[in-house]
Amino acid sequence: MVNFAHAALGMYVAFAYFELRQTGELVLPIIGLPDRVSIVDAPTIETALITCALLSAVLGLVIYFCVFKWLRTAPALARVVASLGLLLYFEAIVELRFTETSATQLSLGSILPEGSSEWFGVSVPNNRFMLAGLALLVALVLRAVFRHTRFGLATRAAAENEKGVLLLGHSPDRLAAINWMVASLLAGVSVILIASVTKQLDPLATSLLVVPALAAALFGGLRSFVVTALAGLGIGMAQSAILNFTTQTDWIPSWIPQGGFQQALPFLLIVIALTVRGETLPGRSTIPESRLPNSPHPRFVGMTTLILSGATLIGLLTLDSQWRLAIVVSMIAALIALSSVVLTGYVGQISLAQFAFAGVAGFATAKLAVDAGIPFPWAPIIAVAMTTGLGLLVGLPAVRVRGMTLAVATLGAAVAIEELLFKSSALGGLEGQRVPRPRLFGIDLGFSAIGSDNFRPAFGIFVLVVLVAVFLAVANLRRSPTGLRWLAVRANERAAAASGINVPATKLSAFAVSSMIAGIGGVLLGYQLEKLAPASFTVFAALALLALAYLGGIASTSGAVIAGILVSGGIVTQLSGGDIGGSPDRQFAISGLALIAMAILYPDGISGAARRALARRRRLRQLVSNNADADARAADRSPADS
Repeated sequence: MVNFAHAALGMYVAFAYFELRQTGELVLPIIGLPDRVSIVDAPTIETALITCALLSAVLGLVIYFCVFKWLRTAPALARVVASLGLLLYFEAIVELRFTETSATQLSLGSILPEGSSEWFGVSVPNNRFMLAGLALLVALVLRAVFRHTRFGLATRAAAENEKGVLLLGHSPDRLAAINWMVASLLAGVSVILIASVTKQLDPLATSLLVVPALAAALFGGLRSFVVTALAGLGIGMAQSAILNFTTQTDWIPSWIPQGGFQQALPFLLIVIALTVRGETLPGRSTIPESRLPNSPHPRFVGMTTLILSGATLIGLLTLDSQWRLAIVVSMIAALIALSSVVLTGYVGQISLAQFAFAGVAGFATAKLAVDAGIPFPWAPIIAVAMTTGLGLLVGLPAVRVRGMTLAVATLGAAVAIEELLFKSSALGGLEGQRVPRPRLFGIDLGFSAIGSDNFRPAFGIFVLVVLVAVFLAVANLRRSPTGLRWLAVRANERAAAASGINVPATKLSAFAVSSMIAGIGGVLLGYQLEKLAPASFTVFAALALLALAYLGGIASTSGAVIAGILVSGGIVTQLSGGDIGGSPDRQFAISGLALIAMAILYPDGISGAARRALARRRRLRQLVSNNADADARAADRSPADS
């Protein structure tokens, strides 16, 4: 299992530790239970650390039995979405349960001793050496446990063949539960130690520690504890050295944000590790993933498009400005979700960088229009072409890797793009970049206006035309030979190659089409916002959009439409008066739980569940009709016939 919420779990436990040290109360992470429970009046470091270590272990046990136990044999996509749901949940719980004046202000003393030593003329705090020593000690202990104990050998065997281990008398559930408890305990204690040393505990930054951690784990092949620990120490030291070098040298361009290279390093290392260890085709012993989301053959596409686009057009022309805004937000989100349908739904390649591609196209459009003076529509066309090339570049690891490891690589790419490009001073830095209004043949297609004319229908109609064109193109691709090749690669890469399909070229073609669609969505988003900033394309927004696409049904075009309707600020938000489930943080928590439930119960998403319900209804009607016909024939028979 790869749990993208692992660092977020540790982040929550660290917040709980510092809150317990200050107030004596343990904050509980489950909605519906009391927010906090009083433990002791004046907890010591030892009391708080032991309590939160136990909390970590219990959380790991609960997460396994409530979530990942049911996903052990599920496709990698379902496990990714479930972990993203956990990530959203922990982020929301921290915002709901902790105040800015308590756990975020780490005024408590460090758990590790203070003081420093001189090394080559540089003063280095002693607690850094202690952290490194602890990491290596834990790695050696784990190595010994998993190599020389019955439990460790059974765990390694269960990772290869659960049925065989079961026949030998071991319970895979018990083995998995213990390992989840140990892993969660290590995550909680690690973040507590890190925060006590750095005196900082930012929820978003701490949750993204999973990226360099996964980079180190990949260098260890997800097998070697010692190599992983050494790789983690090496990555951390390299990041510090890069940050120190970039702040003291003059030849680094000023437009590159400070810390950009530091954050991009894990992505580079992930790509190297995957390229070296990956295989162009999976081995013969690799079992194809079962229960992939069903990708139905598109039916009634013309009629459905006509009805939905007609209703949308009427809404844009008759409803007020807030409704026009909600409709446009939903349409742009649906467009970007279509890029995930192509790549993840049709080809099975899990990409967490689609929103980053959208941001690249949006910023490139603004830069080309403002600095180079390239008018509409040539600026967005060039920007989308550039994004397509970047998508091909990021998709190169997909030639050798797949599934969860590709998700790790694209997550690292999204973080690197955000830190290196979006926060660059060349694109306006944190202030952002202005996007000129689109004009075609003298017609103003801009979105904003004064008063009740704000959120102009002209822009909404422009977005609708683009969405309909892309929607029809994606639906036709699914029915074309290209779409059939994509589905063949998704089902079984070795079988597809044996039938004459060029698997690497097929994957790269899907990355190109997907990044192009995401780029078109990013251009439209830039025109809608009229000013882009790094906050417009955060990694967590990308994860939320992928999760919504999965919730809607990631293997069908109708799923992308549902994702657009469900997006925050879209049609459902407007229908509810802007209040779904209470505060925004509570909404995120509920959304996270909904994603976990959907990944377990309905892997085909809302659209798939609706299709199955309609199919069952048709079968029931047919059965009733057949029974009625049989009864009628029996009643018509004469006594002589009987």
